[in-house]
Amino acid sequence: MVTGGAKGAAGKAGAKADLVTDITASLVVFLVALPLCIGVAVASGVPAELGIISGVIGGLVVGAVKGSTLQVSGPAAGLAALVADTVADVGVAMLGVIVLFAGLLQIVLGLVKLGRMFQATSVAVVQGMLAGIGVPLMFSQAYPMADDKAPGTAIENMAGIPGLLAGILTNPQAMIATLLGIVTIVLSFVWKKVPGPAGKIPAALVAVGIGIVVAALPGVDVKTLQVGNLLASVNLPGAEQFGALTDGAIITAILTFTVIASAESLFTAAAVDRMHSGPRTRYNTELVAQGVGNTVAGVLGALPITAVVARSSANVQAGAKTRLSRTLHGLWLLAFALLLPQVLALIPISVLAGVLVHSGWKLFAPAEFPKMWRQDRGEFAVMTLTTLVIVATALLEGVLFGVAAGIVLAALRMSQTVIRQHMEEDTAKVVMAGNATFLRLPKVIEALEAAAASGKPRIRLDLTGVTHLDHACRSQVEEFTAQQRGLGIRVELLMPGEARQTGPAGSRTAASVAEAPAAAPLPRRPVAGMGEEPAGAGEPSPWPTADAEWFYLDTRPLPEEQSRSSLLG
Repeated sequence: MVTGGAKGAAGKAGAKADLVTDITASLVVFLVALPLCIGVAVASGVPAELGIISGVIGGLVVGAVKGSTLQVSGPAAGLAALVADTVADVGVAMLGVIVLFAGLLQIVLGLVKLGRMFQATSVAVVQGMLAGIGVPLMFSQAYPMADDKAPGTAIENMAGIPGLLAGILTNPQAMIATLLGIVTIVLSFVWKKVPGPAGKIPAALVAVGIGIVVAALPGVDVKTLQVGNLLASVNLPGAEQFGALTDGAIITAILTFTVIASAESLFTAAAVDRMHSGPRTRYNTELVAQGVGNTVAGVLGALPITAVVARSSANVQAGAKTRLSRTLHGLWLLAFALLLPQVLALIPISVLAGVLVHSGWKLFAPAEFPKMWRQDRGEFAVMTLTTLVIVATALLEGVLFGVAAGIVLAALRMSQTVIRQHMEEDTAKVVMAGNATFLRLPKVIEALEAAAASGKPRIRLDLTGVTHLDHACRSQVEEFTAQQRGLGIRVELLMPGEARQTGPAGSRTAASVAEAPAAAPLPRRPVAGMGEEPAGAGEPSPWPTADAEWFYLDTRPLPEEQSRSSLLG
């Protein structure tokens, strides 16, 4: 029997073990986050200190909120291209205002419980978005990997690659820098396969160590990171920056940052939740936490913050149990930047560029394209188009295009209308089933016109198998019916939801049929009593029997007593 004291001792021992594990995990996350924070800042075209500040906020501010347990936040490679374009257009001083209001919008979205709304996005659009972020990131970082400057847009960067390669071959120092970047990329792919404790060291940290050693060798003159005073890098937005909020381009940038940062964070949360069996992410709370982090980052003029897969997976793999690990990693970042800034100045820029090229490749995830092709050709098209539009234009345009393409694909698939046509002796039959929406209107019109062109005196339109008939298709069918009846054609129209009965032989009979009014008044049908035959039973009856497959009724109301009687013979 276990006593209460024994249980308490076991609980304390477990808590102490979790504390040790979380502290160790926080150091691992710190080692992964440090080069990424700096590399993302450099790729974003802002001082490296701003990347560190955002990393600190991602740990100390976002990490302290209960939205997610093991997810780690900070500056993300996925937003680097967007930030770089924004800084080039409006300047680094405006970045703080954009990030600030994006954070406030995230808080509002979280408070009104729209956190899960961001999950209602096609996987193809998300993967296309990530690929569209990864491709420009790789090409843009190919230039700093050779100690050169990228020309500009993604298309310009791609077009400039041949010239970049020619310059590398004629410049020994550029070749050394490029080799450092290539070594970093290779290590990023293979280091995790190294056996023993060495394989647990982050590949980025190993690459940084090698880069520092090589950069210190005689005759090597590669560009290294220039890090200034962390506190002096804080850039509080002023009245001039707030006054620019009337600019449509600034409003667009705020909305873009809000949507992309929120989506990336919550998609990452879903991925991280699949990595562990601990508490699940509270999406609305996590969105508020991301908003608080971005609000603080905006006030300080730093980079936008999102949840980051690389740091989060490192945290899970290191065995973290609580939020303490992700919070502490921000403290280690702050202490390192304040106490050891001279160490950062030894890191070659080409190494950080190599880290980001690897991140871009992981975002691109080329294996996902053939996989999507095998699974779903339509989703593959959406994924590919989203990627291409992002590369050719910008992130927001590409995502909006992808969402629109996904909606069109879903609408087309929901509009699966089956239309069958066949001719009888005097009747042209058109039978429709499925979902008839405006997207299938051309097919519906083609079938109706074919029935009209058949020259048959009767047209039978059976829509009872249609599960959804939208206004456009309904109007077209009703207009066609009225037009043909005006030409003297007998048209039988069975609309969705009309009562049907099944005859003894399984034949279908209609209980409600709309047809053109006859010239003469309807005769009254005699109603037979129980067990009695109608008058003239020995003669052929003019009324349809239960075995009749189809029969026709005038659209004019029947007498009250006849409407209550059975319409079946």
